[in-house]
Amino acid sequence: MSRKSQARSAAKNSSSTESSKKRGELREFPSPASTRGPMQQPKPPYMKAKLQKPGLQSEMKPAPRDEGSRYRPAGKLEGKVALITGGDSGIGRSVAVLYAREKADVAIVYLPEEQSDAEQTREAVQEHGRKCLLIPGDVTDPDFCRKAVRETMNHYGRIDVLVNNAAFQNSQEDIEEISEQQWDHTFRTNIYGYFHMAKAAIPYLKPGSAIVNTGSITGLRGNKDLLDYSATKGAIHAFTKSLAQNLVQKKIRVNCVAPGPIWTPLVASDYEPDETAQHGANTPMKRAGQPEEVAPAYVFLASEADSSYITGEIINLFGGRT
Repeated sequence: MSRKSQARSAAKNSSSTESSKKRGELREFPSPASTRGPMQQPKPPYMKAKLQKPGLQSEMKPAPRDEGSRYRPAGKLEGKVALITGGDSGIGRSVAVLYAREKADVAIVYLPEEQSDAEQTREAVQEHGRKCLLIPGDVTDPDFCRKAVRETMNHYGRIDVLVNNAAFQNSQEDIEEISEQQWDHTFRTNIYGYFHMAKAAIPYLKPGSAIVNTGSITGLRGNKDLLDYSATKGAIHAFTKSLAQNLVQKKIRVNCVAPGPIWTPLVASDYEPDETAQHGANTPMKRAGQPEEVAPAYVFLASEADSSYITGEIINLFGGRT
């Protein structure tokens, strides 16, 4: 072999060895020092107070965490539009923020008295360079649900993800204390609203779209003080599975996230002060979950890259309860 041939062969072998080394290297994704060590979340006691319904997140202490400080976006929802009910605060706000971080534009539905919280959600979404359409109204009204879908379509020209999250909860210790008006209002908000929103949105959802419903641990285990709320959450779970079967041929996925005790205005405006202060203390993790710990599940179920073969499922987030 000539000297030139030997040189070329040596260079080739050296290059091949270097490439093999690079392919075999394990590269850790860069992470700031703040992400090292276990995540620290607020533990009881929380504020010892009861908010006026429907409750404002701005009045909660400590403030619910919804930004996802350790969350690392990857453009999973780029170019998509999400319509989120109950998007002004709590889980809904965190979902809106994380969707925005995944490069989706959002529209949020909320009650008029929650306007100040909704505006804070819009600011949080806009800080991540995305758009946020505010749609005040009541999902118990089917005409409003149709209007919310039309406004979203008129503003963005598409809907790719529907998140049914709006809820009403009013605990009572005795079934005799639950009025027919309360029973009816709970069902009209928590399950009728989901039905009306889905029915209005489905004609605009294309193959690859997703519906994500919010269930609850109470819909699986029941709760003696939340008879009407638990019943609606059980209905949401069954509705999710049935609608998933109904839409699978249209390539529209339908799934559900069932949280346990989460630190949100829904809780702070329902429980008595002593109960609020100890919310989540009876879980194995000895605390309530934060909205930012729940919202990634909504990203997962909205993202085709992550969950294209998943429909009709309920993801349980119970803080260690099994």
